[in-house]
Amino acid sequence: MYNTKAYAAFSASDSLQPFHIERRELRDNDILIDILFCGVCHSDIHTAKNDWHSTKYPVVPGHEIIGRVQKIGKKVSHFNIDDIVGVGCMVDSCQTCTSCQKGLEQYCLNGFTGTYNGKDKISGAYTFGGYSDKIVVQENFVLRIPQNLDIAGAAPLLCAGITTWSPLKNWNVKTNDHVGIIGLGGLGHMAIKLAHAMGAKVTMITTSPQKGKDAKRLGADDILISTDKEAMKSAYMKFDFLLNTIPVKHDANPYIHLLKTDGTMVFVGAIEPIEPIHMGLLIGKRRNIGASLIGGIKETQEMLDFCGEHNITSDIEIISIQDINQAYERIVKNEVKYRFVIDMNSLKQENKE
Repeated sequence: MYNTKAYAAFSASDSLQPFHIERRELRDNDILIDILFCGVCHSDIHTAKNDWHSTKYPVVPGHEIIGRVQKIGKKVSHFNIDDIVGVGCMVDSCQTCTSCQKGLEQYCLNGFTGTYNGKDKISGAYTFGGYSDKIVVQENFVLRIPQNLDIAGAAPLLCAGITTWSPLKNWNVKTNDHVGIIGLGGLGHMAIKLAHAMGAKVTMITTSPQKGKDAKRLGADDILISTDKEAMKSAYMKFDFLLNTIPVKHDANPYIHLLKTDGTMVFVGAIEPIEPIHMGLLIGKRRNIGASLIGGIKETQEMLDFCGEHNITSDIEIISIQDINQAYERIVKNEVKYRFVIDMNSLKQENKE
């Protein structure tokens, strides 16, 4: 067993606190990873606060993990000691169902094992995530990080990056397509960067003129203020594809007007009911509504390689683990541009004499 420092929530009302866990001994296909950086996702907060009513306490969040290979099992064949690697939102799936066989482990028919708050398929224990100094993960769910990328900035690619990449690829966004990104936060800022690098004509759709200015820096070609009725009218049937990253319940009908015939709007933000959609807006122009989770392992590696080719990372603010509770408060208040990343050296040095 590997004695591991971590930070955990012990109830929905608790702040995160220091915690010690025991990582399993290496199985034949396992990799022991020394965690260097871990991104902070809004899903971490939802889980810590039990917003989805499924949290098993204590919970150690964190699924945007970058680290260095420290030790490998005897059957590991694709990684070596000292490789810089990543771990995203999954650490296992059944690997035999039709979804897994297609490389769609995120849609495993038997349920994938989350990096935290998931049930290990062998031991039955609940998984602990990346707010820790080390983690053990089987080789099939470990990702290679391109050498040219800043590793702290690469951490959010493991969730925010793949969450936006997967629908852009699945709905075949291509050069010169008109793409609208709705909402500028952790997901939206990555979507702008990725769609721009794909050659699309990218419009940031936001309620905030100030955010619009920052979107241009990130790669947006145009800004559409969704509260400006005349601007919205002028954008009628402009877009081939809309990526909706708004994380809360909202009225999506005004955005449907922006889609061309056969255009598609995909939701990746709101994991909850939204306002009713007027089906006439879809039927009248053969428009489509879709939704997307994260991506499979092969697709995630393709995204990382694409980011390596185009030198794409997340805009981040690095924090110490001791500041994680303050960071949660700032995320809820939308006071970060655009992702927090924890420097895990701060955890390794804690209480060190």
